[in-house]
Amino acid sequence: MSAELQAKRYFVSGLVQGVGFRYFTQDVAERLRLAGYVRNLRDGRVEVYAIGTESQFARLHVSLVRGPRGAMVHGVAEETAEMDQRFAGEFTITHDS
Repeated sequence: MSAELQAKRYFVSGLVQGVGFRYFTQDVAERLRLAGYVRNLRDGRVEVYAIGTESQFARLHVSLVRGPRGAMVHGVAEETAEMDQRFAGEFTITHDS
């Protein structure tokens, strides 16, 4: 696996809003030393934008599928994203889209 930094975007569906999913994701991302953000979407999904390595992404994906207690994750869609240096350096919770 490459240690080269890249960006990915995840869309998590199911019962993922109002259950602490963003705080859970921020905690996981910070432990994995990922940069980026997490936010609620108006359609009920949660969007995660992360900058890291393939190894970090694999561990993040497992955590997103599991989710926090109270969440019921139905799916996690993953796509490659453009690197956006505005989000490098920390992982934040942003306002709903």
